[in-house]
Amino acid sequence: MSTNFDQIEKDALEALAAAADSAALEKWRMACLGRSAPLMAALGTLGTLPKEERKAFGQRGNQVKQALERAFEEASDRIGHAELASALAAGAIDVTAPGRRRGRGRLHPATQTLRRIYAIFAEMGFQIYRSREVETDELNFGLLNMPPHHPARDMWDTFYTTAPNVILRTHTSPGQIHVMRERCPQPIRVILPGMCYRYEQITARSEIQFYQVEGLAVGRHITMADLKGTLTAFAHALFGPGVRTRFRSDHFPFTEPSAEMDVECFVCDGRGCPVCKQSGWLEILGCGMVHPEVLQNGGYDPREFSGFAFGMGPQRITMLMHKIEDIRYFFANDLRFLEQF
Repeated sequence: MSTNFDQIEKDALEALAAAADSAALEKWRMACLGRSAPLMAALGTLGTLPKEERKAFGQRGNQVKQALERAFEEASDRIGHAELASALAAGAIDVTAPGRRRGRGRLHPATQTLRRIYAIFAEMGFQIYRSREVETDELNFGLLNMPPHHPARDMWDTFYTTAPNVILRTHTSPGQIHVMRERCPQPIRVILPGMCYRYEQITARSEIQFYQVEGLAVGRHITMADLKGTLTAFAHALFGPGVRTRFRSDHFPFTEPSAEMDVECFVCDGRGCPVCKQSGWLEILGCGMVHPEVLQNGGYDPREFSGFAFGMGPQRITMLMHKIEDIRYFFANDLRFLEQF
């Protein structure tokens, strides 16, 4: 067997000496060190040999393999330097040629929508309030009018941690309790943007993590009319002054009464198309008057104070505005997608 290895090494080194460029060198590597190379084929028979022959056979085979690998590295360095020197000698640099413009980064499409939302609500006097992404079960559910075993909890598929009653927030609504307890009894007008997490199957329409923008206003004599006026003004600023809006009754545990807000489809101008499912309307957010129990949990007396809240998904709005069909594009980091914005 040793004679066979000697011949393999001799033939391989002779072929390597004849390699004159990188292409020939790569061809040699595949022929002499690839899976189908004679050396590898010989090493593959190791298991068929008698036990007393295997050690010497394997040692000699590995010696040949290491010798060929060293020779390949040396040839790579030699040929690489030679090709570089040849290229420098053959191609003179024209110092008068114009330089290449560096590629510039862009804001992520979801970030663009978020910044537009921030700007619109800032003009209305809303401040940005950041709250934590890791919450307690009580703040995420209990203080928002969803005690243990409440059926509404099934609306959110929750990520639980190993710590008791500590979860990844399923919505930005726990921030309402934080800001109310921090600022009570002062009036509040804030938006609460951030990432949320839900244990859902990843599809074209759902992700395990996504952005939300929550809104909260608390004060004396705040009514449903204030809510409708604020959100209608927001829709006109975001989608255009001529866009129509409508409110449909709904139910959320932490608001009463509750509603969904739709805008006229800006793709078909309300005539009906695949984007709006032929309805002429696009749902963009949920909203309602803050439930008295939630106000009380935040420290406000519901007999003196009232408020409204709303929540929207900026990624969903971005998908509607740009006819994006798959939410997974937002986190795929595919430049073919990102460079369109």
